[in-house]
Amino acid sequence: MIAAAGITDPGYNRKNFFAKRRMRAGRCALRGKQVRLSELEETCMRNRPVWFCLPGSARIPRVGERVSQSRTFRAAFCHNPRSTFLEKPVSARRRNQHARRARSPIRFAALFFFVPILCFGQEVSPTPPPGEAEAEQVVVSATRFDIPLDQSPASVSVIGSEDMEQKQIERVSDALREVPGLSVVQTGTAGQLTSVFMRGLRSEHTQVLLDGIPINQGLQGAFNFADLTTDDIDRIEVVRGPQSTLYGPRAPAGVIQIFTKQGTGTPGVLFAAEGGSYDSFREWSQSDGKIEQFDYSVGASRLDTDNARPNNNYRNTSAITDVGWSPGEQLRIGSLFTYSVSDTGNPNTIFDPRPIDHFLTERWLIGPHIDWKPTDWWEQKFIFSYDHERQINDPNEDGFVGATRALFERTQVDYQNDLRPTSWLTLTSGFFYSRLNAGQERPFVLFGPTFVSDHTEEVAGFLQGTLMPIDNLIFVAGGRFDHFNQFGGIWTYRFASSYKVDRTNTTLHSSVATGFSPPSSQDKIFGNNFGLKPEHDLGWDIGVEQRLWENRVTVELTYFHNDLSNVIGFNGLFQTLNLGAAETQGLEAELRAQPIADLLFTASYTYLEAEKTSSADISQPQGARLPRRPRNEVYVSASYLWWKKLRTTIEAKFVNAREELNFGGPNFDIEDYSFVNFAAEYEINAHLSLFGRINNLTDEQYSEVFGFPALGRAAYGGVKVRF
Repeated sequence: MIAAAGITDPGYNRKNFFAKRRMRAGRCALRGKQVRLSELEETCMRNRPVWFCLPGSARIPRVGERVSQSRTFRAAFCHNPRSTFLEKPVSARRRNQHARRARSPIRFAALFFFVPILCFGQEVSPTPPPGEAEAEQVVVSATRFDIPLDQSPASVSVIGSEDMEQKQIERVSDALREVPGLSVVQTGTAGQLTSVFMRGLRSEHTQVLLDGIPINQGLQGAFNFADLTTDDIDRIEVVRGPQSTLYGPRAPAGVIQIFTKQGTGTPGVLFAAEGGSYDSFREWSQSDGKIEQFDYSVGASRLDTDNARPNNNYRNTSAITDVGWSPGEQLRIGSLFTYSVSDTGNPNTIFDPRPIDHFLTERWLIGPHIDWKPTDWWEQKFIFSYDHERQINDPNEDGFVGATRALFERTQVDYQNDLRPTSWLTLTSGFFYSRLNAGQERPFVLFGPTFVSDHTEEVAGFLQGTLMPIDNLIFVAGGRFDHFNQFGGIWTYRFASSYKVDRTNTTLHSSVATGFSPPSSQDKIFGNNFGLKPEHDLGWDIGVEQRLWENRVTVELTYFHNDLSNVIGFNGLFQTLNLGAAETQGLEAELRAQPIADLLFTASYTYLEAEKTSSADISQPQGARLPRRPRNEVYVSASYLWWKKLRTTIEAKFVNAREELNFGGPNFDIEDYSFVNFAAEYEINAHLSLFGRINNLTDEQYSEVFGFPALGRAAYGGVKVRF
């Protein structure tokens, strides 16, 4: 429940958050629209400075403006190079106090204190005074509607676009390394298979959404983060714990939801290019804005790198856009479109360095959506999406077999209805439909190509009640029924609660829920077993969040436990089976501190126990630790803004020893590792900045997957131009 973005109002009464938000004439703030407050709310808030902080942005009152009787707020993304910051009246008494430009920052992460020379890092942007940005942040994914972060009944982390820019993060998987409870595993270098394990469960157990649209691959079930860039991303919300009641299959571990930007203000354009080690070149561009009733946001990038080994090259082109039309404040009709194509060389392990093949992956998605709020107490959302992906595994010329081709198409419909009959009750209901067609052509030397296909249909409905019987106390109860054409119906439930003690600024939260994950098309096709059962999970957690020093410091500690049954695995005889049960439990800790405006420090820690409680798998007998799940992970970062022009950021990660898969025999240990990254950016003027970074600063030799080494020390530098 720690983040760097949200809605902040030091004088606003947090206890009446749900009641007051319905008095707004507009939707007020997640998307940065212009909002006019009602007379009652205006009376309550007159002469109080108010901060509206969007994810990855900062809002500052303009100096010298007079107080008007009717306040108007305008929010603009900090990524829009020409947009202004929050424009709002401010009393003369507070004018000087809030006109300071600030920004989150660094001081030092683990081993070094870096004096910036030669390297230039991220875009400088101001922030509110320390603590104000943390006071009243809002998240959506925990309940499917906006709720104060410090009252969320779920364990939530938020990564703002500003955080990613400071660290010069190109891929979403690298941004997720700072989140407690998550283990990111990359098979060697950029472009290779990249998986995320949440709370020790399988990568297939984490649902990944893009603006509310599930994007887990239809073939593998899990999401491969290798090609997912940070282009046009506003923020990432990570909700830990079973979430199948709200998000259906593939969410027994939790949800990672990615929100794209939405254009506001005068259109602006950013162009950037960088080059560096391993013959790496990257170019990207981003633009967003609003013209009368139309808004848009678009981002595109191209990456070319040879990495470090033969047949290890990676080429990726990605584009994403969101366009919308708002005929009134109550209605927005929009559409999301994404496209990605990549060509990746597979160098094989270092023990058998013969190049194997190349993977070509092309994927595009279109998602028209409607957001309609006819009254203050009723809101509806409708999303239709079509997802298309094709994969070609092309072996080298001396390969023994021909190319393997795979294709999947998925159509999804998602409807959500939010009803607020009273100030203390919100009823959220919805309908979901999904149809998936997947096929794979598998060549064999003796028998010729064979084509195997899979067709899956799902229909689901859910209902959730969110109660606030007294101030600061929230109860959530929900249920869902999913029906599949292949194995029938499944019920899931979720109960959660939170209570905030205003006097000590302490929040207690807990939850218990069930989740499930159906077998993927690849599980059924590869093992030729269409009788696999879904995996089931019962999970619970309890945690506490403490805010100190006027919200300058936030600390959270959570204990979690999961019991997983019908675990799907590979038995070593070219078969996939339900092989037993597993248990995971551990602790998650998170710290965020901003003692002064220009310095920001973050840290996270995960302790994990994950083992098989029963198993028919010869490589993972009962009591064996689950592979690629480290027992301890530590992350620290620091960022500092020097002279209002130069931003430097340093981060370090330590990952404990973990077990590796050994098909046909017992697992074996691979050693722990750590790495340090450094980034800096110097803003020459409002239109031009120089940046650079060094990855793996200490030149650590390590592998996240046995036999596939990560890159050594690498340096990159480039330029940004804004119009």
